[in-house]
Amino acid sequence: MSDISDLIDFDSLLSADERALRDSVRSFVDSAIKPNIAQWYEKAVFPLEIVPELGRLGLLGMHLKGYGCAGRSAVDYGLAGAELEAGDSGLRTFVSVQGSLAMSAIYKHGSEEQKQEWLPAMAKGEAIGCFGLTEPTAGSDPGGMKTFARRDGSDWVLNGSKRWIGLASVAKVAIIWAQTDGGIRGFLVPTETPGFTATPIEPKLSMRASIQCDIELTEVRLPESAVLPDVVGLKGPFSCLNEARYGIIWGAMGAARDAFEAALDYSKERLQFDKPLAGYQLTQQKLVDMALEINKGFLLALHLGRKKDAGTLSLDQISFGKLNNCREAIKIAREARTILGGNGITLDYSPLRHANNLESVRTYEGTDEVHTLILGNKLTGVPAFR
Repeated sequence: MSDISDLIDFDSLLSADERALRDSVRSFVDSAIKPNIAQWYEKAVFPLEIVPELGRLGLLGMHLKGYGCAGRSAVDYGLAGAELEAGDSGLRTFVSVQGSLAMSAIYKHGSEEQKQEWLPAMAKGEAIGCFGLTEPTAGSDPGGMKTFARRDGSDWVLNGSKRWIGLASVAKVAIIWAQTDGGIRGFLVPTETPGFTATPIEPKLSMRASIQCDIELTEVRLPESAVLPDVVGLKGPFSCLNEARYGIIWGAMGAARDAFEAALDYSKERLQFDKPLAGYQLTQQKLVDMALEINKGFLLALHLGRKKDAGTLSLDQISFGKLNNCREAIKIAREARTILGGNGITLDYSPLRHANNLESVRTYEGTDEVHTLILGNKLTGVPAFR
């Protein structure tokens, strides 16, 4: 949270090291991202040139220990995610796909050889990874995936399709989840492997400064060493998705905070009927309501982050945070746009860009509906997924 929106002295809940990390990421976003993001968004470009700097800042796989990773806490990761998403959701999504999904899959389930081969390069931003779970007909129900890996001698041969896979067209390695005769397995697929094709999904109205792709797998032949050896079943990808879902709890509030600040600044400068918009009661009510939800959202994120660091965070609590903070963030971004009037539909201001991006953020890593059913099951003891 920044001083302008902090009504509860949130900083007093953070350590000096946590504040220093947050401030360093904020400085990077202010200098390298915010001056350029409107152009990147309009041109639908993800700025690959910033990836090495993200590595130098220790933000790639930052919650992992060893292999060149920073080994920071869950709260540190969340604070960094909030600052990155204040720049743009696509930026925080890159860090999430690289660290919480691709690198976490290798770190949690890979062999020592796989970890040594990929994690140091990915931590530096020298190699980009992607995470292939979602399919054209299997989104919220990944157990329904059609991608299949069959045995052929000592090799594996993969066939199938994946959709909405972040970074796939620029990745060096893809973590592909596939059905096998022995259950769902994860495979490390170098993207130059014959039969692997990644095609960016265009055009998009959301997450334009980001890359999402369709993947086609046609007789992709892999050695036995490509299999993630330490997991079978959906618990493998879900263990990574929960890392990404946790980051969203913080990130969504970063986008909301930036939208709020844009509206607040504008309301102080924009004159209507001979006084600034900020001087009207209706405007002040909007600003106060937004600030209340931002403060509550950050408190929730911090509470869940402390629980994650303590090893006591439950999966339904992650759903609580993801559902609440995404839902409130998109309301805040939309309300902030109303204060900007017609000017708010231009890329000169961030709220509508954030609102458009948050339509994706509230959908990926579990839709509102999925997280509602997770919490409904927690409350009632009755699963309502089928």
